[in-house]
Amino acid sequence: MIDHAHDLARVREATERLLTAVAKLDNASLAGQSRLPGWSRGHVLAHLARNADALVNVLQGRPMYASAEARDADIERDAPRPLDVHLADLRESAARLQAAGDVPADWTRTVELRNGITDSASRLPFRRWVEVDLHHVDLGIGYELEDLPDEFTLREIDFLAQRFSGHPDVPPTRVTDGTTAWHTGRGADEPEVTVSGPPAELLGWLAGRRAPAALEVEGRTPPKLPAL
Repeated sequence: MIDHAHDLARVREATERLLTAVAKLDNASLAGQSRLPGWSRGHVLAHLARNADALVNVLQGRPMYASAEARDADIERDAPRPLDVHLADLRESAARLQAAGDVPADWTRTVELRNGITDSASRLPFRRWVEVDLHHVDLGIGYELEDLPDEFTLREIDFLAQRFSGHPDVPPTRVTDGTTAWHTGRGADEPEVTVSGPPAELLGWLAGRRAPAALEVEGRTPPKLPAL
């Protein structure tokens, strides 16, 4: 069972880590390139704030974004703002999401996200946790995949393995950190490839944040994974 209240608490912790780290930056640092192609650090922070408001929309039964174009325009509009405005927006949007999450509701209901994707409402807090912690890494300011909480890393590996499960372009693949194993890709009686390594490296590969150079591969080259 997914514990949405537990995950909302983890989101609060991740948000505080992010705010503490970002508060040490300056305006010039925000204009610098993040690890995401084409996005400055300001773009990443603007996206995080607007994503919080988008998830409030979902929880309250509205479309996540008015449109893909509106989402992108909002990020472009907000990216160049000074540090103090970014920090205030991150705090206030996070508080709005926490308040929406505290409202008694049917957390087993199905909700709609972007591009027609549906999920259980109970998974939204974990999705937000992923946004906050992975994008904290994407800022390139000293928080790395190895710094992520162990619970987060293992759950996100499991989530991504499920996401690619059954994908026609991903061969049957076994993913393991030596203790836990996950299966992803096309269905088969036996995997065509086994990818093993430390959890942080597995997550980096599955999430498109790192090349698989540090992973051990048996059977064939590491599968090329679809973009998230």
